[in-house]
This record gives sequence, structure tokens and C-alpha cells, in this order.
Amino acid sequence: MTQIDPTAVVAQLESTPRRIDSVTLGLSDKDLTWKPSPDSWSVNEVIAHLRACADVWGDSILKIVKEDNPTFRYVSPRTWIRKTNYPNSDFHASFLAFRRQREDLLKILQPLDQEGWLRRATVKATKLREETVLSYAQRLAGHEAGHCEQIERILHARRRG
Repeated sequence: MTQIDPTAVVAQLESTPRRIDSVTLGLSDKDLTWKPSPDSWSVNEVIAHLRACADVWGDSILKIVKEDNPTFRYVSPRTWIRKTNYPNSDFHASFLAFRRQREDLLKILQPLDQEGWLRRATVKATKLREETVLSYAQRLAGHEAGHCEQIERILHARRRG
């Protein structure tokens, strides 16, 4: 099993908003809601999805940090987003909320020592599974990296089209 460095995970979580900002700066609402195909996502829909993931997985991280060995039910970001207005929100307002949410999460993660990163929870999904602060943070960071690439592909296609 590969050892994961919490410092690298924090760095990746810090970089996500900067990466999105750098490729969306100055773009119009038309650019940000454009879809390469009818069954694909726009940049605005990607940021809505990222916010939902940050809500759900960030809340899970917070529970693990605040409680000793909590047990809780897994919440799917795809289910959670249906309870929000994120898909219909303005990109700039949504992105600002995402950035603020990220700043709050980093304030929780950055001071953690090794023991804090390894705090555990039991998560009820299809079957019980054990998660840690680190496993959730790593999942969030990796997931966002893939969606940053997706945003870059969407905008590249927009420029070509």
C-alpha cells in the first residue's frame, strides 16, 4: 500500500480553486454554460458537482475530526446536489462559495498532526467501510483533479468550436 503524504493532499486541495480560476478568468456566462455535446456537462455544471462533493465529503471530514470514531451513513454527492440550487446557480457566485468552502476545509486540515489525519469513522454504504480524514481528503483531491482536467477539455473544445 502506498503511503500518502497529507502535505501533498493539502497542496492539491489548495491548488484546485487556483487551477479553475486560471482557466475561467474573464469568461462569459455563455462560455461557462456551453456544453461540448448535449449529454456532457458545462463548466458551470462541473463546479456545481464539485461543490456538492465538497459539501458531502467535507462534512464527513468534519464529523471524523470532531467525533471519536463516528458512524454515519454515506451520502452520495449526486443525491445531495438534487437538494441544492447549485446546477442553476451563477458560475461566479458558485465558484466564490466553493473557494470559501475550501478555505474553511483547509483551516481544519492544515493543523492536523499524523494522528489527526488517521482519525477513523465507520461509514454505512452498501456495506460498512472504514474511512479516515486522510482517505476522504485524498478522495476529494483526486476527484477534483479529474474534474479540473474536464473543465480544461470543455474550454479547449469551446475555443475550437
